[in-house]
Amino acid sequence: MPSFSVIIDPDSPDFGCWRDSGANNPEFARGGPIKLYAFLRNITYEEAREELMSGEVAEDGPPKLRVKLVPPGPPPKPQPIDISAYKAEAVPYLTERGISPEIQRMFDCGFDAAKNAVVMPWHDSDGAPINAKWRATWGKAFWYAKGGAPVRNMIYGIHLVYSRGIKRVIIVESETDAMYLWSKGYPAIAVGGSTFTNNQAEMLRMSPAQELVIGTDNDSAGEKLREEVAAKMRGYCELYDVRWPVPAKDANDVRDEIALRRAVKAAMRRNIFTSGRNIVSTHIVI
Repeated sequence: MPSFSVIIDPDSPDFGCWRDSGANNPEFARGGPIKLYAFLRNITYEEAREELMSGEVAEDGPPKLRVKLVPPGPPPKPQPIDISAYKAEAVPYLTERGISPEIQRMFDCGFDAAKNAVVMPWHDSDGAPINAKWRATWGKAFWYAKGGAPVRNMIYGIHLVYSRGIKRVIIVESETDAMYLWSKGYPAIAVGGSTFTNNQAEMLRMSPAQELVIGTDNDSAGEKLREEVAAKMRGYCELYDVRWPVPAKDANDVRDEIALRRAVKAAMRRNIFTSGRNIVSTHIVI
């Protein structure tokens, strides 16, 4: 889930430029508004520029863009969303992925029959559902509730860490990874993508968690996220590094329960908290 930021300071030499902190390819890491528009529309830079051109602008002049800026001041407090229409005892899509009906109910999961999609609510630290992710059962498409709070400011499952006073938690990328680990007896939270924002870090720092087991995906984005989590949480809690056994891509891919427990147990034997050490050099491979 890319996280974009746009520089809106008119005095900045980079005014109007955007950045994607989660990008692995430099080509997709930053650029101007035309480039962003081209990526979003899946068209060439030249086509994007032509579409954005105003009839009043010279052919070789800059395009005229309309940008909606957020007014200054604190953002409005996110309001709870209504998920009552999607409640379900158990969703086969999740059950088939090793997530127990009890854990599905604990996370208020449901099913949208009209869209044939699983509904996975995101809660604030007090337990109120303030967004939800729809995950299609017919493909890889997903979307969030209209008007829901930005997930970049939230952590999936953080309400359980707060309400239950959980001291040790595994941090992963996806909702299904977190719920699968819960189904196997391991409290877990998810960031919802491959970035760990400052808001998410602060929410976790304020939680009861004292030991954080980093269990991101086995790919380059997961490695980057692993380093980001360690950098922002170092000094706030004990850090451990769990590596999912190959060929598993993520926690939910480890269907062998013995292998899963062995991986977590091996990680807990070695505390990787060192103020100046890069955690990649100290990981344990199962």
